[in-house]
Amino acid sequence: MNNTNGLGSLTVIGAGIVGLSAALQLQRAGFNVTVIDKEGVGAGASKGNAGHFATEHTFPLADPAMLLKLPGMLLDPLGPFRIQPRYFFKALPWFMRFLHNMLPGRRAHNSAAIKALNLGAIDAMRSLTEFCGCEHLLTLNGGLLVFEGTPLAEVEKEFRAYVDAGVELQLLSGDEVRALEPSLSDNITHGFYFAHVGHTQDPYRLCLALETKFEQIGGQIVTDELLQIKAAKINSTIALEMNSGNSRHTDRLIIASGAWSKPFAKQLGYSVPLETERGYHLMMPHKSKLSRTVTSYERKFIITPMADGTRLAGTVEFGGLKAPPVDARADCLFPHGKALLPELFRNASASDGERWMGFRPSLPDSLPVLGRSKKQSNVFFSFGHQHLGLTWSAITAELLTQEVTDKQTDIDLTPYRIDRFD
Repeated sequence: MNNTNGLGSLTVIGAGIVGLSAALQLQRAGFNVTVIDKEGVGAGASKGNAGHFATEHTFPLADPAMLLKLPGMLLDPLGPFRIQPRYFFKALPWFMRFLHNMLPGRRAHNSAAIKALNLGAIDAMRSLTEFCGCEHLLTLNGGLLVFEGTPLAEVEKEFRAYVDAGVELQLLSGDEVRALEPSLSDNITHGFYFAHVGHTQDPYRLCLALETKFEQIGGQIVTDELLQIKAAKINSTIALEMNSGNSRHTDRLIIASGAWSKPFAKQLGYSVPLETERGYHLMMPHKSKLSRTVTSYERKFIITPMADGTRLAGTVEFGGLKAPPVDARADCLFPHGKALLPELFRNASASDGERWMGFRPSLPDSLPVLGRSKKQSNVFFSFGHQHLGLTWSAITAELLTQEVTDKQTDIDLTPYRIDRFD
């Protein structure tokens, strides 16, 4: 069934959860949409992310509190934050911008913009999954942030920070945490329960469900690699030169290619400080009894109950798009998982799990690039969602559809415009 209403052709570059969500909404709006991706649907971070709809994450990554801890983190090869030594100088310009965003005014601005996207994120994803008939892939059972021995004064300080940011949560004792999740360790002394967050038991199957619905209503997905964007002289369309040797033409173009978006933005006249955070997971075949995500405050990682086992995810590594994965950074998640779920992993080892590494597209202000290009009125952007690609995929798809169809957007897109870096 083709759902187009004659609004013309539109091409989305990128078949991750962000690109798929946008393509699906724009096909519904009446465009003839084609999605192009060099690896296919959900092949990157959309497949291997933690599956966490993290609307409690209101704070930008550029946190002044990191400054004292950063040297120790960087010196620990298996710590939660690392820069590969050979990549340090290449990443330095990004980190200078990152430090600038620690200033109080910048941090407040960025936090408000994160919160604006978070507010509608869960409702947008619920609506999208209902349309696709995959509501079972969205679990809205809240989430936990747990503490092991952190002084109560620090726990209460963190609690007040969330309250001041407008996040709804409850402060729990260790016993109250275990009342919710009995399999968690006795070492947990406190926890925060966030009611309005969720998770998916399989982020890849979620992508596949969106793909199925998109094709049912007339959308097309092509596996090919975009090499060059050119403005065509005929009918003001955009010419796309592909690795296959084909040349495609489209009335409108959306760049939603995640960590690979920077060179495309450059071809369109924009210099974007996009860096790649290499995220790791260890997928254990053991099925936990958890009913929600559990994040560790001290260990800086997350546990997600998945359909096919238990996913241990976390760590940030700066090393670019070409360096091979460091298996030890996936394996180091196992002792953290065992510490929080001692019975589940009593007789297990990291070698039982499947290692994975993917690329998060991150900007120094923790905000995505979203909206229309001021240089080309028929070009739009949706990339740089950092750790919140899954969380923001549906809400940014709705906002982008409003922008493409020249409607008033539900929130002001000024903080997310690509020209904010000029």
